[in-house]
Amino acid sequence: MSDSSTQIPPAVTDDLRTVIADAGITEDHDLIARILATGIGLGVDPTDRLDLKITSAALSEMRAAFRLFEPFRGIPKVTIFGSARTRPDDPEYVAAAEAARALAARGWMVVTGAGPGIMQAAAEGAGPEHSLGVSIRLPFEEKPNAVIAAGVGSRARNVAMKYFFTRKLMLVKESRAFICVPGGFGTLDEMFELLTLQQTGKAEPTPIVLLDQPGGTFWAGLQRFVDEQLIPSGVVSPDDFDRVRVTDSVDAAVAEITGFFRNYDSLRWVGGRLVIRLHAAPTPEELADLTARFGGLLAKGAIDATEPLKAERADGDRLDLPRIALRLNQFKVGDLHRLIRALNALPSAVS
Repeated sequence: MSDSSTQIPPAVTDDLRTVIADAGITEDHDLIARILATGIGLGVDPTDRLDLKITSAALSEMRAAFRLFEPFRGIPKVTIFGSARTRPDDPEYVAAAEAARALAARGWMVVTGAGPGIMQAAAEGAGPEHSLGVSIRLPFEEKPNAVIAAGVGSRARNVAMKYFFTRKLMLVKESRAFICVPGGFGTLDEMFELLTLQQTGKAEPTPIVLLDQPGGTFWAGLQRFVDEQLIPSGVVSPDDFDRVRVTDSVDAAVAEITGFFRNYDSLRWVGGRLVIRLHAAPTPEELADLTARFGGLLAKGAIDATEPLKAERADGDRLDLPRIALRLNQFKVGDLHRLIRALNALPSAVS
């Protein structure tokens, strides 16, 4: 077990293993034991009751959210953020609904905060069959919108959260793409969280679209702030905002998201090697060109084609797909989106 079990008597550790076996748990015993040991450790420590309540509620909420998303694990999802105050007759509401409808028609599910405004617009556009919600318990925003609340058959399509941090975790963790429609502090918080995760490499590269109403200037104003204030002051790099698509076109927003996966499928770290799974194998000439163009991202070596590595084979992880491998400079992890866009633009990429 982890360091959290150092103060736990060995007999208690043995009892935990017995409990796990008696519960019929047959996989991931080590991780379940670590979770239980951490809980025991909190009791051994002089942990404040309020801290225990926070821990207990957060763990319960995450379990409920994992169960909500589990049946849809293999379906691509897009999270749509935006203001709860946007009215149905606002152009932003229409844009969010149209984007959700277009992505649902292409097999995507839409995840929202399940509230009114843009969240309801996205759920209406996608329809109940393609919508999932992660709502927050607030005095003025207590219930999920009508689309999410209706569910599908007997299956609920929403999980309610007490804490913003667990809600944000699920809104970000489960999706492969994101659309941000103009909103207030909450929307901006979520958008900057996405950028931070991408910049620091704490999340896999994903398409992020800032979608405005036709002719709107909301996100263009943010672009100017980045260009005129953040970049000149040196607090962000000149290309940090390149991973974001600012547009007032629903068609462009949908194309940005679907195009991001034109050739790119997924990635995985195996030891010190980064493996990128693709839909079409690059030619040797294309790999040589990629190495020349993106040599600054490499710690050493070249970008090479590879068969599934041992760890991937052991997990049965996307074994049917061609892949490339490289040793990435860890300080360049935030620049992976540039390599992915280049992979999507290869002549060998599927159309």
